[in-house]
Amino acid sequence: MIAMNPKRSGARSADTGVYAEIGHRLIEVKTGLAALRNLRASLVQLAYATEARPGSQGILLLPDVAVTRERLEREWQLAASVFRPAVMERLSLCLGAAAPFEGIPHDPDPETQRVLTEVLARERTARGVSRTRGDAQFVVLKVLLHHWLTNGEAVTTDWLMRVSGYSYPTIAGVLEKLGSLIERRSDRRLRLRWFSREEFARLLSLSDDARATARFADRSGQDRSPEMHLRRLEKLAPEGIGIGGVLGARHYLPELDLVGLPRLDLSLHCSTRQMDLGFIQELDPALARTSDPLEPATVVVHAVRHADPFFRERSGGLAWADPVECLLDLHEARLDLQASQLLDAIQRQRPSTP
Repeated sequence: MIAMNPKRSGARSADTGVYAEIGHRLIEVKTGLAALRNLRASLVQLAYATEARPGSQGILLLPDVAVTRERLEREWQLAASVFRPAVMERLSLCLGAAAPFEGIPHDPDPETQRVLTEVLARERTARGVSRTRGDAQFVVLKVLLHHWLTNGEAVTTDWLMRVSGYSYPTIAGVLEKLGSLIERRSDRRLRLRWFSREEFARLLSLSDDARATARFADRSGQDRSPEMHLRRLEKLAPEGIGIGGVLGARHYLPELDLVGLPRLDLSLHCSTRQMDLGFIQELDPALARTSDPLEPATVVVHAVRHADPFFRERSGGLAWADPVECLLDLHEARLDLQASQLLDAIQRQRPSTP
């Protein structure tokens, strides 16, 4: 983590151990948070830092949390039963990938909103989170499809910017290319007009490069199963990981026509071109990356490029990848029949909108 304060911008703070110290605000940024244990650890660290700084305010910023607000509020109440009231009244959670940020137990004031926007922008720069324009068409199209299938309401361009992570000029260029596929309202809101099989084929063609799939084969000779790797992954609980593929598809469609689990598909929230695959070594040192598409893979990792990963809470820990991501996983695994089943199911469940 990097400390940013008027005296030492860009250096780690040994005093606070938090990401940013701006005025009386101590701000910790936790991206891709999907496990409550990580939330608890971050709150404890922030409480220590705030206690060491009389008069300071501790803010835990969660730009892409995969835990529901209800669970976060419940966890906040549990923390309040452990920490002294004098400490809790100086702490808060802030949620969102862009302003306006929502808060627990209260929303941040306008000045804090501005500070959080600045901190998040610097954090992304420090981590190299600059999205390439080459991925924009895939990301924007996927975001629009996900919203069309799960919500259906028209959205603003500002919403698209916040969720996708791209600038207005980049999004405007993608929307122009989509042409009549986009329905534009008089209030400047927009949404997909329809989504045909041909358009889905276009999304598939773009996904190969944008998702930068990494395949890992088990070279131990001990035939470790995907289920075994999943149990190990749940114990490790790395951040920014969603469970997709067949497991994710079964979450959205329990009657999926497939026996067994051929491989473990993981969605890694990764806005940079370079995926951080360091967790694979911890998961299983015998997993070796393979570029041979015909070699059976036990674990497959796909990059999720949009700012909001659309992860959904999962009872076993980690998170579920979104239904469109699972759909892409099935196609990448050449499970076309199962992909068609899932797509039909999602479309049947699609909310009806005027």
